[in-house]
Amino acid sequence: MALRNILRKFILTFVALTVIPVALLRWLPPPTSAFMLRAQFLALIEGKLGFRPRYNWVSWDHISPYAKVAVIAAEDQLFDRHHGFDLNAIGQAWKHNQQGKHIRGASTISQQVAKNLFLYPGQNYFRKALEAYFTALIELMWPKRRILEVYLNIAQFGEGIYGVSAAGKAFFAKSASKLNPNEAALLAAVLPNPVRLRVDKPSAYVMHRRLWILRQMKQLGGSDYLRNV
Repeated sequence: MALRNILRKFILTFVALTVIPVALLRWLPPPTSAFMLRAQFLALIEGKLGFRPRYNWVSWDHISPYAKVAVIAAEDQLFDRHHGFDLNAIGQAWKHNQQGKHIRGASTISQQVAKNLFLYPGQNYFRKALEAYFTALIELMWPKRRILEVYLNIAQFGEGIYGVSAAGKAFFAKSASKLNPNEAALLAAVLPNPVRLRVDKPSAYVMHRRLWILRQMKQLGGSDYLRNV
């Protein structure tokens, strides 16, 4: 009986500590993210005492529509149709990974928001379970537009560079609202690995991916796609 009460209290405490911040972030800009805090911690360990993530929140209306469509084209083309999980992509990734090749992910934008905001890198089942839990909370409590707005603000686009505002200033000397299709597609092209892949020194792979993203943006309908978000 005592063990049951302890377990119940633990579950209630866990739910409260997770539901409340997700609910608040439905309206409030995140002051930071788990990934930004991790980067600061690692920099401190390495003796980089002056390191500070470049991060500046901008609202939906101050983000270029091209940036919004570019990340959807690059990362999650079913964003407006799923409820946080792309089951078909998960199945394909599972089959691919069973062949012993390099691990392929199948994360939606919603899952990436959950991971970047609240969790840590990793592929173990416990972390994936937490990611699924936070993804479900986010999809339940936030509209799609808010999910995309937060993603565009916390996604990493380079070493210490988080969000389209910081990325626009760092790479193009312009605000997030002024990004054109080519610039937006180039930013989206590095999202699979924004440390190894460079916006300022794009490889042939990044440039090829940028062209592919531009084609996908057109197929999605360009900025008209955002009417569904």
